Amino acid sequence: MTSSLSGVVVEENAAYSPRMAGGGFGMQSSSQQSGLISEYFMRLFQFDQMDFQYTYSQMVSLCRCAPGELYKATQIRRKIKNQWARDDPAFIVILMGMISISSLAYCITFGVHGIFHLLRVVVGSVLVDFLGTGCFMATATSFVANRYLRVQRVMTTEQQVEWLYAFDIHCNGFFPLFVLLYPVQFFLSPLLLQPTFLATVLSNTLYALAFIYYHYITVLGYSVLPFLRDQNRFFYPVGLILVAYFFACVVNFNMSQFVLYWYLG
Repeated sequence: MTSSLSGVVVEENAAYSPRMAGGGFGMQSSSQQSGLISEYFMRLFQFDQMDFQYTYSQMVSLCRCAPGELYKATQIRRKIKNQWARDDPAFIVILMGMISISSLAYCITFGVHGIFHLLRVVVGSVLVDFLGTGCFMATATSFVANRYLRVQRVMTTEQQVEWLYAFDIHCNGFFPLFVLLYPVQFFLSPLLLQPTFLATVLSNTLYALAFIYYHYITVLGYSVLPFLRDQNRFFYPVGLILVAYFFACVVNFNMSQFVLYWYLG
């Protein structure tokens, strides 16, 4: 526990946050929030201020099915700096690098021809699949949380879900999804792409697990916020995932074949 706490302190001291003297997003105007979000993404290029070692430890916690440890650090961050979201964009930088390398490996292995097609796959995986989806999910889930899940208390400071924290939750959920659907699928592709029913079941199971775990981490991320209620509602899409999973298996629809053909065909 001591090492975990020290790691959090290292991350939090890595850079000054303008919110240390304030009250977080819940007490700021929309223009202030936009300014902080812009500042956060500008720091994507300030590598000397990033704590990569602590970020790797966070990723290890997600891979060994211990996301609760990650959200304990989130609660400590709130106490130290009065904010829920990370200051350090190292998680995003590392994940974008991993996605780029993995996408390039797929292009080389499956014989993608043409520099334009290769760039479309690599850049699209980062900008659309990760960042674009992340912006959409952060906007949608923070809107739902702030509009429908907040607990109204009398004589207390009004709090709202930070957009950056919602984006953090997406990043946390996307990393294990990336591990399953990029490197794991890559190494299992000789088996998953076979024209057999077993390959279809294995492929669809891999995708179902990836998306279910994504929503599980989403629920955990919102569950640490004390001013929200009924956070388990973010787990409702899992029902649709299971229905789609069983239907795809029944009709012998192989997700790996479909996705790889869509991107690389």
